[in-house]
Amino acid sequence: MTPRLAILCPGQGGQHAAMFDLPRSDPATVELLQQWLPDTALGQPLQQILADDALLFSNRLAQPLIVAAIAAVWSALQPLLPPPALVAGYSVGEIAAYHVAGAISASQAIQLARSRAALMDACLQPASSQILFAVSGIAASKLAALLAPYRLYVAIETDADSCIAGGLAQDMHAATSEIERLGGTIRVLPVTVASHTPLMDHAVLPFAQQLRQQFSIDPPVPVLSGLSGQVLTKKEPAITVLSQQLAQTIRWSDCMDACAEQGITAALELGPGAALSRMLQARHPHIACRSVSEFRSLQGARSWLQRL
Repeated sequence: MTPRLAILCPGQGGQHAAMFDLPRSDPATVELLQQWLPDTALGQPLQQILADDALLFSNRLAQPLIVAAIAAVWSALQPLLPPPALVAGYSVGEIAAYHVAGAISASQAIQLARSRAALMDACLQPASSQILFAVSGIAASKLAALLAPYRLYVAIETDADSCIAGGLAQDMHAATSEIERLGGTIRVLPVTVASHTPLMDHAVLPFAQQLRQQFSIDPPVPVLSGLSGQVLTKKEPAITVLSQQLAQTIRWSDCMDACAEQGITAALELGPGAALSRMLQARHPHIACRSVSEFRSLQGARSWLQRL
């Protein structure tokens, strides 16, 4: 029986030097990557960026490269897979989700990711570095109240007692002892902007304007809203969500629950990384979950789905 498939598109954090190796096994995708990521657009050769973590994890390059990697894997895999019933994206991966869903081209998605990164970087203040950090061991609702006096915010809800928080680095350091006193554990993430917090407010309106210029059709495949897990099938709500999520909390836990509610039986994460598929598998064990990063070939991903 053909699985009811969800495609998952990750955000920042899982990028690595070999993130384009699997899609490059498809000659047609190699040519597309050369069109999507010319050296003139990146400022230096792609291989040079992939070999330097300082560049690879810089916000201005990380966002378009992650979207390009997702688009490349999708280009190579789409002919081999059953049509997805649903697409979900995590943070910048939500832009890639609308490409997978057929609403925008790969070039448009990569350009939007580049613009998104630039608008977010414009919200930075040189004297006050921003930060994202994972917190586990404290309920998200309780954590939000704890963080508020420190001008820190819940950026992404991932589970009942785990989330991503963000704000200024100096404020995180001030709050660390209180978080640890209440049993929380902190892990700083390799992200230099406090995405999905009010520190990104000034980026919302200009990004909505750019989205409106790029979106011309409704997504042919439903996409989950990162803000609520709601199923979106129209371009106007998509534009609203994609812009507002810059400065509002992502509720990935709701997206995972929506996959279950929509009758999804299999989920394939397009990489880089496997964080989304692992979270979904842990929360809803009845859904078969894998990431393309776990396979040695494109055919391996297809064979896994055929065995379900």
